[in-house]
Amino acid sequence: MRAFNISLLILFMLTACIQRPQAVIPEWIPYDESEEVAGNADHGSERMRFRLIQSQVLDKNELWRVIEPQLNNFTEEVYQRLKPLILGQDIPTLQSHICSGELSYEQLTQWYLYRVAKFENDRNKMLNAIVAINPNAVKEARSRDKTLAKHMARSRRIDRQEAPALHLIFGMPILVKDNIGVEGMPTTAGAHVLKDNFTKDAAIIANIRNRGGIILGKTNLSEWANYLFNGGPNGFSAIGGQTLNAYGRRIFDTGGSSSGSGVAMAAGYAAACIGTETSGSILSPSGKSSVVGLKPTVGLLDRSGIVPLAGTLDTPGPMAGSVVDNAILIWAMADQNLEQDQWFTGLIRRLEPTMAGEESPQEQGTTLPKGMRFGVNKKLLGNPLYKEQADILTSLGGIAVEFEPIEIDLSCFGTLLSGDMKIDLPAYLDQNAPDLLTIRTIGEIVSYNSQDSSVRIPYGQAIFKEMAALEITPEALGQLRERLRHEGRRYFETPMDAYQLDVILSVDNLEAAYAAAANFPCLIAPMGYTENEGPTGLTFIARPFEESRLLQIGYAFEQATRVRKLPEGYK
Repeated sequence: MRAFNISLLILFMLTACIQRPQAVIPEWIPYDESEEVAGNADHGSERMRFRLIQSQVLDKNELWRVIEPQLNNFTEEVYQRLKPLILGQDIPTLQSHICSGELSYEQLTQWYLYRVAKFENDRNKMLNAIVAINPNAVKEARSRDKTLAKHMARSRRIDRQEAPALHLIFGMPILVKDNIGVEGMPTTAGAHVLKDNFTKDAAIIANIRNRGGIILGKTNLSEWANYLFNGGPNGFSAIGGQTLNAYGRRIFDTGGSSSGSGVAMAAGYAAACIGTETSGSILSPSGKSSVVGLKPTVGLLDRSGIVPLAGTLDTPGPMAGSVVDNAILIWAMADQNLEQDQWFTGLIRRLEPTMAGEESPQEQGTTLPKGMRFGVNKKLLGNPLYKEQADILTSLGGIAVEFEPIEIDLSCFGTLLSGDMKIDLPAYLDQNAPDLLTIRTIGEIVSYNSQDSSVRIPYGQAIFKEMAALEITPEALGQLRERLRHEGRRYFETPMDAYQLDVILSVDNLEAAYAAAANFPCLIAPMGYTENEGPTGLTFIARPFEESRLLQIGYAFEQATRVRKLPEGYK
């Protein structure tokens, strides 16, 4: 009997010795933030005068309970060893490291999860960028490793017929703005009323999954896509609390409403992120977080399964660390209509060798297409960074044409947003919300929020109250929609037609409302850093469905400037 007990003891000791180490995430304990809030009370920007920072709804320990079991065999030592292979690298480089055997999809996914917990569990570093984590992310990554191993055993180069299975997004961990449906995680739009809104995958998420991408989790946002209260901070939601800028916590604005996606990308929490835009909601946070953001033409990407603001203007879009990553992600998000675009197909074919462990050839030229003409807004030339970028584009072979912008009438733009949302949101809820969520109308949401204003609407809900009271006929709304579209297009087409311009240059989201009304796509890329406002970006604006033109120009600009740098506290 004693010998049997000794054998059991030895077996137990051996089992303990070979047990995989697992990262242990300390418990998050909410802290007294009154001093931090008081410190921002006199901030020069009203947007930075916070009432709250920590979420009163989300328990961060729930995030850690999802992350921790996925970190088997992952330690701080592993994190530091893999850091040079991952941090700040674009998707083709990550794929190359994986195909060469230096990295695996499992390790890549664990690295991002570890990094999220490492910074978001530190009260001096946390950015409140993440509101949900996929509990199966690492399991899915292991499956991708097995698929890749089988492919590599058969061939050292991708078979074009296998491209859907080994798309460049394959195995890449992606974070998604929390107004986009992802099965298994709630889709809240940041609102308390939607905290239990579990839905199926939005169409763009289904496309990413079908092409092998991994949804890592969901990002915070400006509640209801920044259309709830007047004034107040960007990046706040009842669900996620106050998103903070990685380049200056409590110093610089995050922009909105895709605040969490921009901040998460800046902090290196995923290979790429997804945002949505109605008017400036990708451009603004991309500029503020020094990332590349693409606001596509409305209709290029399927919008089903996304909590709407205004169906006339809403669109999802990619937010990433490079122009190439934006191209890869929008390709993965789209239906098959991009298959007809020669620039996209050319890019993917040039990059495919990275999926076979080979060196990637030069993706695209670093000069602009011959004779490319771009418009320089004279009213923006007082910004020295803007003028400098125009000179750089000229040096790349572009032709700069200065123009004086015309005056247009965008009055009642807010009425369009409210008129659309009052129709589109109940329709979304009828189609997507679970049975337990019985609230449907804007008026019912206003009443729900009023029951506990300190938790649900600490900055009020003035816009929703006005929306609930709005009365506008379908005919009047349609006429307003057409007038604003005409005015927006006139704003851009007048100089474009007069000077045969291919694109117009702007700054951050300064002309986002014009582009939204016109349904013109925009690409923003980092152009530098300012002392008082932080990161800033150059925005390229083109005619509808000219996304490939924007990406071509953006790539040449990015390669010529390479100004993007990681935030100091997150290197």
